[in-house]
Amino acid sequence: MSASMDSLFNDPVRHREMSKRVLWKLDCNILPPLALLWLANFIDRSNIGNARIAGLETDTGLRGNQFNIVLTLFYVTYILVEIPSNIVLKKMRPNRWIPLLVFLWGVVTILTCLARDFTGLIVVRLFLGLCEGGLLPGLILYLSTIYKKHELQLRVSIFYASASLSGAFGGLLATAILKMNGIANTPGWKWIFILEGIATVVIAFIAYFFLPRDLQSARFLTEEERAFAVERFRRGNLTKSTIPSSPSPVSDNASDTEKAEKEDFTERTVPVDTIQELEEERFEWREVWRGVTDIQTWLTGIAYFGLLVGLYSYSLFLRPTIISGLGYHGSQAQLRTVPPYVPAAFMTVVVAIFSDRLKWRGPFILMCLPLSIIGYILAITAETNKVRYIAVFFMAAGVYPSAPCILSILPNNSSGHYKKATTTALQLAIANMGGFVATFAYTPDQRPRYIRGHTISLAFVSLAWVLVAFNVAYCMWENKARREGRRQDNITKYEKLRAEGKTRAPIGDRHPDFVLTL
Repeated sequence: MSASMDSLFNDPVRHREMSKRVLWKLDCNILPPLALLWLANFIDRSNIGNARIAGLETDTGLRGNQFNIVLTLFYVTYILVEIPSNIVLKKMRPNRWIPLLVFLWGVVTILTCLARDFTGLIVVRLFLGLCEGGLLPGLILYLSTIYKKHELQLRVSIFYASASLSGAFGGLLATAILKMNGIANTPGWKWIFILEGIATVVIAFIAYFFLPRDLQSARFLTEEERAFAVERFRRGNLTKSTIPSSPSPVSDNASDTEKAEKEDFTERTVPVDTIQELEEERFEWREVWRGVTDIQTWLTGIAYFGLLVGLYSYSLFLRPTIISGLGYHGSQAQLRTVPPYVPAAFMTVVVAIFSDRLKWRGPFILMCLPLSIIGYILAITAETNKVRYIAVFFMAAGVYPSAPCILSILPNNSSGHYKKATTTALQLAIANMGGFVATFAYTPDQRPRYIRGHTISLAFVSLAWVLVAFNVAYCMWENKARREGRRQDNITKYEKLRAEGKTRAPIGDRHPDFVLTL
């Protein structure tokens, strides 16, 4: 590191000012395109629910549970591509691969208007899943190469809150588009797919031109800011850290914030392999296997599975179908899907701010999910439509803030690019199987109360709470073992693997000084 950069990191005032400036530029140039991509993702995935109450089911001749089958098959291809997509992402570059996926699914969304029957809808939804499956794991992996560990959740929540808003925006947009019903002899539900698909294609081009490949190539940063951003990221994600014997002094009267910042930028000494981890890393199947066998992948993956049963059933059924069951129809039903998403979006961001500040993930999930549990219990026991509508607010307020928390656990607790790529993608592959449950949880024969569907969602959200509690307990136990020196043999085992030529990957999260985020 140059002498000028070294002096910058040892000057608290200059360091703080530069950090704020760099973070502001990163947020302003990276988060808006990602939020647009995720907004398009949720709208294009769930607009079939809006199209359903606008006439799709009648015009395509769907009967019985055929609509549920169409929704289920989407998740077949969606799940299959998540891990391969994350592995390809590093070779193809995220700022090219991610917009390409978005462009392709935008085209598929437009082509949905050509579906004439059950078979046509199945084909379209299979291709849509194939294109959309790589987006979320790619976005999480991409953000984890831009932001430090405990800056990640706030950024995930900002674009994830756009998913909450997509529920509101999707309902408003569908209401407006349905006024085009009959134009060019085309029914309103087809216009939903045509116009929203075109918007997605435009968003893909915006992301292509604005997203940087990485910190080193961010054109919106000056040369000095790029060097600072890279070094700042490096120091914020090091595996082993030791404070030198004579760091720059901090006044006893300094604020807690200044002391924390001083701790963050004080020079550290690290193993060579940790430096390698932040540079180039060659693909190894051993690293993929490390990700597959990580207990946190399965605890958080199955927990997210339970959470997504609630979230997907909410976006696909509760929003259009359940509210229709409350006695509202057409535009009135569309408009009443909007309000429940507003507090959910607000809570998603607020929870993320405190989560990053306290460096907690699981504990906030344990606090939020009981809101959803209350919502489902209210929906099951309610005798009036007013109480059922209130229950919908509780469901969203618990599920949506929990999602960014659980998505941030593995990027924080996995180190080594390909291990992290595997854990984040596999977590989502496991979780998205919740779509199979969600699409059959709410069937037409349950109208208007959908008690069985609510009961299924309640059971899975409760399961998610239990598994997250287990993961928090595991992280506390493992951190205690590392503090007490009971993981020092990890270094010996790793050095043996390198000596035998079995790995060239960095030691990463195996290092006994690596601290797991709760």
